[in-house]
Amino acid sequence: MARDTGKSPEEFGAADWKELVPSITDAPTLGEGLRIARDHSGRSLAELSSQTRVPSRYLTALEQNDFSILPNRVFSIGYVRAYAGALGLDEQLAVERFKRESPDPSVPLQPPVGIAFEEVKRYSPRLIAGVAVLLCAVVGWNVFQRINLMQAPQPSDIAEVPETWRLGTVPGQPVAMRLTAPHPAPPDQTIPALYITPGLEAQLTGIDPTSPEAVAAAAAAAPPVARAFNPRGAIYGASASASDVIIQARKAAAIVVRMADGRVLFARQLAAGEAWRAPAGVSAVIDATEFAAFDIYLNGEHGGALQAQQTQLGQLNTRAQTLARQAAAELAARTEAARQTAQAQLQSVSSQTGG
Repeated sequence: MARDTGKSPEEFGAADWKELVPSITDAPTLGEGLRIARDHSGRSLAELSSQTRVPSRYLTALEQNDFSILPNRVFSIGYVRAYAGALGLDEQLAVERFKRESPDPSVPLQPPVGIAFEEVKRYSPRLIAGVAVLLCAVVGWNVFQRINLMQAPQPSDIAEVPETWRLGTVPGQPVAMRLTAPHPAPPDQTIPALYITPGLEAQLTGIDPTSPEAVAAAAAAAPPVARAFNPRGAIYGASASASDVIIQARKAAAIVVRMADGRVLFARQLAAGEAWRAPAGVSAVIDATEFAAFDIYLNGEHGGALQAQQTQLGQLNTRAQTLARQAAAELAARTEAARQTAQAQLQSVSSQTGG
């Protein structure tokens, strides 16, 4: 909005408000806005020059947007401010518009993001070189320190091991323990020896421990210990509670299990130690090109290797069930024999006590 012309708001009439000077921002250019404001004021350039003490040629140059004949920029801004104030215009808006329409050529344009790209481009080689020199210095210093710390191997200065360093020895006493050759590793699966109370060997086992013939005969009659399943990798297939047959790979080999209708139940390249649990009650065919590379475990015990490229899974399940029934029958027989033996011994003791 233009400033007022010296009247208070109460002194303006309807006609006076219509004669208000338009804002400097409404004109196409700064000079056009100044000329329109001077026409509205009804004063001449000479009167305004006398009031503002700005030469008439400079006021004319401002109205014609001929900023080339103006003096230095500081005086030009002062002329614009004084001329706008004399015409009742906003001095600050007039000055800002003058700066936009007549930019100062001595001030370089700034980059859009506020970063002097030319300065960065000019100094970037120096920065890179400085960083490279610093890295080389750090690496060189570390290498130098490591080389200084490196020492050639030297023989030990200890001529004799002190007695206090000997494990389990007492100074002044001879060494009671000496290291021997290492023992062989224990087997993968062992059965702990049955503990028998000394003096009751014959009563508990029925074997005279003092007779080598009886001990050898008992060892020969003992059933061989079956090799149990030892998982050494991933196990696929059914859960442990729903399977009696396990097929384990000795080495990397492929196995395919197809059902009677042709669907593939399981197919995989098993690594050494990986196994597959076969579900019970399923009719399928086990197809393995390298059948000798697979071991069969029935009820958790080793049952040999696959004997052919194609094996009926039902035969393996039937064989596992038969072995399970035989083991249960043998266990029941041994339990019954032990019960009868214990009953006979109890009757013998009772008869001796009563006699």
